[in-house]
Amino acid sequence: MDTPILVTGATGNIGRAIVGFLRAEGAPVRAAARSPRDVTTALGDEVEAVALDFTDPTTWDGAFRGVERMFLMRPPQLSNIARDMVPALEAAKSAGVRHMVLLSLQGAESNTVVPHARIEAWLRDSGLEWTFVRPSFFMENLTTTHLTDIRDRDSLMVPAGTGATSFVAASDVAAVASAALLDPSAHRNTAWTPTGTSALTYAEVADTLSHLLGRPIRYAKPGVIAYARHARRTLGMPWGMVAVTTAIYSVARAGKADGITDDVLAVTGQPPQSFEQWATQHAGEWSRP
Repeated sequence: MDTPILVTGATGNIGRAIVGFLRAEGAPVRAAARSPRDVTTALGDEVEAVALDFTDPTTWDGAFRGVERMFLMRPPQLSNIARDMVPALEAAKSAGVRHMVLLSLQGAESNTVVPHARIEAWLRDSGLEWTFVRPSFFMENLTTTHLTDIRDRDSLMVPAGTGATSFVAASDVAAVASAALLDPSAHRNTAWTPTGTSALTYAEVADTLSHLLGRPIRYAKPGVIAYARHARRTLGMPWGMVAVTTAIYSVARAGKADGITDDVLAVTGQPPQSFEQWATQHAGEWSRP
């Protein structure tokens, strides 16, 4: 393989893991973020680092030139897909990209509210080959988006009601995406839904964290309006991200986020991590100084 594989969002949990998987297989990687310096800081100077801003055409040629396959992750602040992403994706196609592996969302095929569904629709009609990786809810959201709630406020503040969610570890999702990037013909025009081993309610998540941390973690079980206010005012989310996360949690609230698949095992040959395994490994991140 001579042409580089472009990994967008290379400094995030999924992107960094994909870069690691690809490099372990000896594949040439072009790692993209809004700043090449961010890539070098996160991944070291042995990876080709490029700038890519989907809303800045001056960054497109350097990112897409010579690329035939790419991992596509939607920046969370971009929700107007037609305006903010499609022009860049058209440029990637014109530059020679032939296969895109999209980080989508579990249930995106039937949840047209989320922006991932609009990217999927564009890819289906684009003439490109595609693979959709539709993970269930990332375990890592509990150590990023909801870190301060758990660590500082002993609280889980999500509007999921009593619905169960099939959590998945980022490393398992990255392994599935990497397999599609390394052998695109085996995953052409295919959708995978990597999940963990079981579906848990947020009350059960809170109980597991309480046991691990030795202090009570409360599942607040807010309504949509209370969550949106908290996400905006306390967590500092932009309104676009508030809307997307509210839609995602509403799927769980409706009892439609508990599906379990064996896709991780089918694609990688290895079973996914359980939530208990993952939480035990990350317990220190919720510890107070």
